[in-house]
Amino acid sequence: MLGFSLRILLSISVLFGTAYLFYSGHWGWGITAIFPLMLLIFSFFRNENMILALNQMRIGNQDKAKTYINRISAPHLMPRRQHAYVLYLKALMNAQDMGHAQTETLLRKAISLGLRTNEDNAVARMHLAGICAQTGRRPEASTLLSDAKKFDKNGMLKDQIKMLQQQLQIAPSKNQMRMAQMMGGRKKMPKMR
Repeated sequence: MLGFSLRILLSISVLFGTAYLFYSGHWGWGITAIFPLMLLIFSFFRNENMILALNQMRIGNQDKAKTYINRISAPHLMPRRQHAYVLYLKALMNAQDMGHAQTETLLRKAISLGLRTNEDNAVARMHLAGICAQTGRRPEASTLLSDAKKFDKNGMLKDQIKMLQQQLQIAPSKNQMRMAQMMGGRKKMPKMR
């Protein structure tokens, strides 16, 4: 939040400085001052940590990308699409650390805010289907997988979706999971001698 307020103060001061340069007749310096002003205005629409995280993902360094994404403390101040991508990337990169419930809420919020590409929508729905299958919600998982198939127009996730559908047929239902918990899990039979 401090960086955002400093950026606002700096952009206002550069704007007034540029206007003063044009007013006082220093046209050359005024035109030159427009470029830093444009960079500052561009920084309101693109977060620097998001740019660095996407660059690290492109290189293949997932650990640094995770640290850059986790540095973003107030994604709700970003534009809607960027907010969705920050939530989407946080959910995917921190899935093992956060657990199923928090990952599911982040992915659902990212989908509701609107992801731009069809591939990202397909991956988000596929991950949600995996979480639903692990928590015993088979019907919801199957609908999410069919939505993921619709979004996967290039067929990049075809094998993963097929594998999840096969696992979904084997996965226990919510009632079976509840019964196993009530019975104390699977009982070991004593060895026969």
